[in-house]
Amino acid sequence: MASSKKWFSENKSAPPEQSLAIGSDDGSDGFLIAIERDWTPEEEVRAKRKLDFIVMPILTLGFFCLQLDRGNIANALTDNFLRDVHITQDQFNVGQQMLSLGIVLFEIPSNMILYRVGPGKWLTLQLFLFGIVSTFQAFQSNYASFIATRFLLGITESGFIPGGLWTISTWYTRKETAKRVMIFYFGNQIGQACAKLLAYGILHMRGVEGRPGWFWLFVLMGSFTIGGGFVFGFCLPDSFRNPSPTFLPKWRMFTEREIHILRGRVLLDDPAKGQKKNSIGSAAFRKAFSSWRMWVHFGITMANNGPQRAFDTYAPTIISAFGFGGLSANALAAVGLFTQVPVSYAFSYVSDRFDKRGETVMLGLSMHLLGYVFNRIFTEIPYRGVRYFGVVWTQIFGTFSHPLNITWLSLTCTDSEERALAMALVIMGANIAGIYGAQIFRADDRPRYRRAFGVCIGVLAAGLVLAVVRHLDDLRTKKRKARGIVSGDPAGSAEVVLVESGEVVDKGRESRV
Repeated sequence: MASSKKWFSENKSAPPEQSLAIGSDDGSDGFLIAIERDWTPEEEVRAKRKLDFIVMPILTLGFFCLQLDRGNIANALTDNFLRDVHITQDQFNVGQQMLSLGIVLFEIPSNMILYRVGPGKWLTLQLFLFGIVSTFQAFQSNYASFIATRFLLGITESGFIPGGLWTISTWYTRKETAKRVMIFYFGNQIGQACAKLLAYGILHMRGVEGRPGWFWLFVLMGSFTIGGGFVFGFCLPDSFRNPSPTFLPKWRMFTEREIHILRGRVLLDDPAKGQKKNSIGSAAFRKAFSSWRMWVHFGITMANNGPQRAFDTYAPTIISAFGFGGLSANALAAVGLFTQVPVSYAFSYVSDRFDKRGETVMLGLSMHLLGYVFNRIFTEIPYRGVRYFGVVWTQIFGTFSHPLNITWLSLTCTDSEERALAMALVIMGANIAGIYGAQIFRADDRPRYRRAFGVCIGVLAAGLVLAVVRHLDDLRTKKRKARGIVSGDPAGSAEVVLVESGEVVDKGRESRV
């Protein structure tokens, strides 16, 4: 940064008490932010409650729709989908890999577009696109059309999850993030559960208009997602600078006072969020991708999500092999997924309330690993109730380590560019995990899948080791901070000055390591 004094206001037309100054007057790489705290705690509570009731339900609905469209293929398997489309189980696995490949290839480009045009426009468009593709999956009839639709679905879904996570990080403070990320992932979890429960009813429509049950599964769930696109377009505010939905650009969903409070509280918590640029430059890529911590989180995601994605796909089929009816297996596969919602919330509460980021991730990974140990043992026991318990346990603890890991990663980022790239990379890791995970449960290993469960145990053990390493690094960093030895990127340092009635009342310096 040049040594000459550089100051600018985030909103030059705003009155002085709402202005935000960011810059440096001493040639350092730090920056100064002056914000007047002119709101009461009661006003902040009301503004945040309004934000919770507007932004979070809409983002969660979007994730719910995505999971319906991504996961309904697992339910179609119990309705003779492989036979009707003339493909084998191993060919089906290749199709699942193509879904993940489409997401991986377009994840970062999609987030670069979102960063430039805003989440309101881009996330709304994505819902329409993957809703349309999902609907037209109903018309696939051979291996080529199956591969094409899975790849297109991956392309259109790419970037939605990290886009939603990045949106949450811009509206909320760091301490509030884990709980909101978990609420966002409730859409995924409830979508997984509802997809299986709804499939139980929809698949009974086999024969209606001469169509198989899975035809109606794709049509109805895809149409629901398209309807969700309209909800996004009419109800999702874009940002602090443009708090209006895409389809109603003149409607301000928050008052000027509410925006001032919501924006001020976020910047006081993390001044780097006031440094958003119009696009992501090459320097941001170098900064993000050279961080070893980010790659550790990437590895944790890879380890957790490969087994989880594979198990979720084949859970109804595994339950059916226990002796339950094919369609009933879909309903039974929903039990563990519904149960995971309150368990996930409890873990996120502990993570947020007591700042136990690493501990909750390690415990979640341990419980997930134990699930595959149970499955490996219980599949040798001739009691289907015991076998089913192993499935339910794995479903309960299989998902939520991922959003907790994302929150943990987000808190290591020093600016909005790095955060956007980190979100994209970790979700890209989740989908790379889907590529290898799609080949864990293979035809030559069924119905007990001894090899598959052994692979899952080994992969999760590696992920747990990575989480332990990252947690030990966090403990070391906290000890260094306690001794006053702080290191890291100086561009992540910020001096925060709280101003009330024209007088400095609080001053502190933050450094992110």
